[in-house]
Amino acid sequence: MKQLFLASLLGSTIAMCTAAMAADTDLKTLEAAAKAEGAVNSVGMPDDWANWKGTWDDLAKTYGLKHIDTDMSSAQEVAKFAAEKDNASADIGDVGAAFGPIAVKQGVTQPYKPTTWAQVPDWAKDKDGNWALAYTGTIAFIVNKKLLHGSEAPKSWADLKTGKYKVSIGDVSTAAQAANGVLAAALANGGDEKNIQPALLMFADIAKQGRLSLANPTIATMEKGEVEVGVVWDFNGLSYKAKMANPDDYVVLIPSDGSVISGYTTIINKYAKHPNAAKLTREYIFSDAGQTNLARGNARPIRAEHLTLPADVQAKLLPNEQYKKVTPIKDAEAWEKTSKALPQKWQEEVIINMQ
Repeated sequence: MKQLFLASLLGSTIAMCTAAMAADTDLKTLEAAAKAEGAVNSVGMPDDWANWKGTWDDLAKTYGLKHIDTDMSSAQEVAKFAAEKDNASADIGDVGAAFGPIAVKQGVTQPYKPTTWAQVPDWAKDKDGNWALAYTGTIAFIVNKKLLHGSEAPKSWADLKTGKYKVSIGDVSTAAQAANGVLAAALANGGDEKNIQPALLMFADIAKQGRLSLANPTIATMEKGEVEVGVVWDFNGLSYKAKMANPDDYVVLIPSDGSVISGYTTIINKYAKHPNAAKLTREYIFSDAGQTNLARGNARPIRAEHLTLPADVQAKLLPNEQYKKVTPIKDAEAWEKTSKALPQKWQEEVIINMQ
C-alpha cells in the first residue's frame, strides 16, 4: 500500500512539474510571438485611467511593444471591433463588466486565460476565457467632514436614511455610477437586480426631507463645497480625495450594510492584428506587477487578496475588510432591464418629492 501511495504521490508531483513546465514554455512562446509582432493597440485604456501608463511602460521596456490608445466608451469599443473586422485597428479594449458578455454574443472576442486564472473569482470571469475583470469598482461614500457640522460621517445606508446629511448621487439616467448607487442601496435594504423599490423608497424619503442634492459628485462640485456625501465608485472617491487641496477633510468608505461590486474587463479583438501581443498584455495585467500598477491608479485589483502590495500602494486602497458585505451583480439580464426603466421611475418616485 505504501508503495502504491508513494507511486501515486510521485506521479502527482511529476504531473504538477510537467504542467508548470508546460505553462512556462507556453509563456515563453507567447512572449516570443508578441515581441515579433512588436506592438499592441488599445481602445479605452488611456494612460491616466487606472494607471494604464504603468502597464504600457512596462510592456515597452520588457518586451519592446509599441503602443497607442484611442479612448472611447465601452459600447463604442464593441461596435468598433464589430465594424472593422479584418481591417482591425485595435487589438484589446477595456470595457465595463456588462459589456464582456455583450462582446461575446456579438462574436468579436477571442479567449485567453492568464496563468493566474484560478485566483480570479468565478463571478468575475467568463468560463471560456473571453473576459475577466482585472479590477473592481464598488459603490462607496465620499464624505466632506467639514460640511457635517459636528455630525459623524455616515458609515452605512441606514445612517444616510436617518441622518441629516445632504446626499449627491448624480444623474441616474446617464451615469452608470449613479444607477449602480441605486442598486447598492437596494441590495443593502433587501432588494435585488429585479427589485430596486427599497432604494427608491429610501431616496424618496431623503428627497422629501430636502436632503437630495442634484449636484453630480465630481471633483469640481466637491471643490466648490457642493457635496456633503457623494455616492461614487470607490476608485473615483479615492482619486477625488487624493486631488483635493485638503485630502484629510474627506473620508471614503464602503457602506457597512452592503454595496454592489462590479468592474472592468479586457476584451481581446477576434480580428486583432497583434493577437499575441494582446494576450501577453492580458497576461501582464493579471500578474502581480500588472495588478500593482492598477492599484497605483486607485483601482482595486481583482487578485487583491492574493497580493502583497507595497505599503505606499496599499495605502491608496481601502482595507480588504471593508468589502466583506459587497455583492456582485448576479442577474445581469435582469439588471439591464431594471436599469433601463430606472430613469422614469426615479423621476416619478424620487424627484417628484424634492422640496
